[in-house]
Amino acid sequence: MRLVIQRVSNASVRVDGQLVSEIGRGLLVLVGVENGDTEQDVDWLVQKTAGMRIFDDQAGVMNLSVMETDGQVLAVSQFTLTASTRKGNRPSYIRAAGHDLAISLYEQYCSRLEQVMGRPVGRGIFGADMKVSLLNDGPVTIIIDSRLKE
Repeated sequence: MRLVIQRVSNASVRVDGQLVSEIGRGLLVLVGVENGDTEQDVDWLVQKTAGMRIFDDQAGVMNLSVMETDGQVLAVSQFTLTASTRKGNRPSYIRAAGHDLAISLYEQYCSRLEQVMGRPVGRGIFGADMKVSLLNDGPVTIIIDSRLKE
């Protein structure tokens, strides 16, 4: 699984012009699921997301997690994170997990993150044509790939 984590002042998701979810200060997390990803990947990424120290402390040092700042999280599925760009100019998505695995692991990620954080996680609509808006704070953007954890 691959995550793109962005520290945001606010973020929202709309589908067909309708607001689906929005958050204030916190994290926008784009979630890509690949073939072969497992629940162990979900668990590892949940801990990384909740514990990632990318918010400023009183000294202005990135030393606090989203949990420690009472921040919010919006998680949006994004299969294009699995793109291979090695050959040519048209990305290949052959590594993207099929619908059943992808939606299951995305939902598990969101649910487990809610459990760890003790508060709701905003979500997009899996497979929908979503319009994601955000105000990146910093900017701070972190990429995490569960296949690179060791």
